[in-house]
Amino acid sequence: MNPLRALPAILGWLLIALVAFAAPAQAQQADAGSEPPAYSTLADLLENEQSRQQLIDQLRGMAGDVAASETAAAEERNASTEPSLPRQLAEATSGVVGDIGSQFTSLVEVLSGLVTGSAEATSSFDMTAFTSAAINLGLVILATIVLFLVIRRLARPLFTRISQWSLNGQGLTPVLRLVLCVALAAVIDVAVVALAYVGGNLIATFAVGETGELSTRASLFLNAFLVIELLKAAVRMLFSSRYEGLRLLPVNAGDASYWNSWIARLIGMVGYGLMVVVPLVNVYLSPTMGESIGTLIMVSAFIYAVAVVLRNRVRLRDALNHKASNATMAASRVSLQLFARTWHLFALAYFLMVLVLTLTRPEDALPFVLFATLKTLATVVVGLLVSSLLTQTIGRRIRLGDDLRRKLPLLEPRLNSYVPNALRVIRTLILITVLLVVLNAWGAFDLAAWYASEAGSGLVGKLISVAVILVFAVAVWLGLASLIEHKLNPETGGGVPSARAQTLLALFRNALAIAIITMTMMIVLAEIGINIGPLIAGAGVLGLAIGFGSQKLVQDIITGIFIQVENAMNTGDVVTVGGITGTAEKLSIRSVGIRDLSGTYHLVPFSSVDTVSNYMREFGNHVGEYGIAYRESIDEAIEQLKLAFEDLKASEEHGHKLLEPLTVAGVVALADSSVNIRVVIKTTPGDQWAVGRAYNRLVKLRFDEAGIEIPFPHTTLYFGEDKAGRSPAANVRVLEPKGRQRTGDAPQGDDPGHGIQETADPEHRTPTGGDVEES
Repeated sequence: MNPLRALPAILGWLLIALVAFAAPAQAQQADAGSEPPAYSTLADLLENEQSRQQLIDQLRGMAGDVAASETAAAEERNASTEPSLPRQLAEATSGVVGDIGSQFTSLVEVLSGLVTGSAEATSSFDMTAFTSAAINLGLVILATIVLFLVIRRLARPLFTRISQWSLNGQGLTPVLRLVLCVALAAVIDVAVVALAYVGGNLIATFAVGETGELSTRASLFLNAFLVIELLKAAVRMLFSSRYEGLRLLPVNAGDASYWNSWIARLIGMVGYGLMVVVPLVNVYLSPTMGESIGTLIMVSAFIYAVAVVLRNRVRLRDALNHKASNATMAASRVSLQLFARTWHLFALAYFLMVLVLTLTRPEDALPFVLFATLKTLATVVVGLLVSSLLTQTIGRRIRLGDDLRRKLPLLEPRLNSYVPNALRVIRTLILITVLLVVLNAWGAFDLAAWYASEAGSGLVGKLISVAVILVFAVAVWLGLASLIEHKLNPETGGGVPSARAQTLLALFRNALAIAIITMTMMIVLAEIGINIGPLIAGAGVLGLAIGFGSQKLVQDIITGIFIQVENAMNTGDVVTVGGITGTAEKLSIRSVGIRDLSGTYHLVPFSSVDTVSNYMREFGNHVGEYGIAYRESIDEAIEQLKLAFEDLKASEEHGHKLLEPLTVAGVVALADSSVNIRVVIKTTPGDQWAVGRAYNRLVKLRFDEAGIEIPFPHTTLYFGEDKAGRSPAANVRVLEPKGRQRTGDAPQGDDPGHGIQETADPEHRTPTGGDVEES
């Protein structure tokens, strides 16, 4: 309760209490025939401590009773005056319909009075003054519009040049050129409107009506002209029908002309109707009639807008779907498809809201709707331009220089993989910001108050912190990964890295990625307010449980670590691991991938590796054993082996692979059919097999040239004997390879010995049976 309003009541109750306390004293003094003044009695009461305390208690009780009664009355009043929400809607609808009905009724009465010429209407309407005012206003309107068209015609070459530069200019991105050109054209358009407005004021002041005075009628029109033409200039920034380079929205010339004309007609009808016609009708005819005409204008504009929206619903939907089909990002495509289906609903809701606001709040509805619409259009256009600018600047494929691409071959594809994701996040933030600003423009959300609150400022701060953390993490990963690639690239000046360096750097890159991802997630969770202490403790317990349950995995990892530390093998080495021989193609912390000679890929976990046989450490040896016949000279054979090594040494393909002279180990075996001589050739690691193949070829050529026989398997045929020691006759035909004929004499029937024939063909046929013995 206001203390100033309660002061009279308090003083009244105070006087009543004083009278009540002073009644006995006054009665006694009346009996004595005296009547002391009231101020003296009040002073006596206040001087007495006991009476003063009683007065205070009584006043407090009275104040509590008054407050309780006022609270009960207020509650009863609120209960009786606050209806439910459906009742409030019903009352508002009924009030709007009633106001419209009463306005039309009043309009009909005023018009009928003017037509029938009633005395009241005739007395209030001066036809002579009305005619003079209409002529003067018509002259001002005509002069202002003609002046505006002439100035705009003179400025047309400027618009043409600016449009051509926007379409064909160089040096800036298309979006920046478009924004600059539209801004420059808007400045010229505003200057044209301002010149026409000033010219109209001069004409209305010095050429029409009384010289030196600006009539109210002309001022109404000129102010309306300024506001409406500025709005049309803003619409021309979006839908420039004549100049393609000055059109912000990506639509064709036909659609731009249609929407520009429709919106301009709507703005002109509502603007001139409410800002010129209605005030003049209020002055010259009747305020009731002016209010009715204003309502009629708004209803007509609403019907016209609804008809245009419904007429173009399908056409605009198809255009938006076509644009969505050409979108490169899934989010943009889905958003456009959704907007294509619902755009007419948003448009109808907008016009309905404008109509309701105008009818329910006629005194401030038009400025509110005007500024809210302008804010909405400006916000949406700025959001689209920023999104397009980002797409044209960082959305296209990033291309690095040839030198940088040569040194860091993976940096360009990595950047091009990050940019689309970053662009999606930025577009999402732009969309959210646009929605918040639009809601704030229409009063549905107080953006400034939300940002000033603790929750709003905290959320924005957290988003900025998270963005900075993610950008920093990506930058660290790009820098370190590029450094590793620089070390692995043989073209950076350091030469081809060793196999161990390749393996360790690759493992370090994988471990670095895991560490950065883990640390970034932890920091982000801590930044947004999540306590990561339990997460770390839980991760430790989970890791311990996994360690006990996955002993094989732990063994794989530990063995792999020791294998890497001991440099047992690297990528590209030829090894024997787990009984499998092949090339180590991929090394991880827990397994190795082996490609064998047949092309089969084997994945061998380190827990199954007992021994690693690496054929490519420091050097390799070709150990060859060459057999000669028993009748050949060993020294001559060794000499030929040395000559074959000299031939190998002189070879351009294999000579540089030899590390030491030929080592002749000597005779290592006296075999069944040959004398075996061993030699050892020391080669660069991994080349022992190629060198061995080439040396075997040269040894064969040298032995053939020297006539040294390399033994091969022989076959002995035994035809049997009778008791007298005679062998049966046998006709033997020996098939020899072409170019080499060897014959043997068939044993005679009387020969006491047995017949033996040596042949190089083990598949000849004999007409008689016999045992076959190989030697």
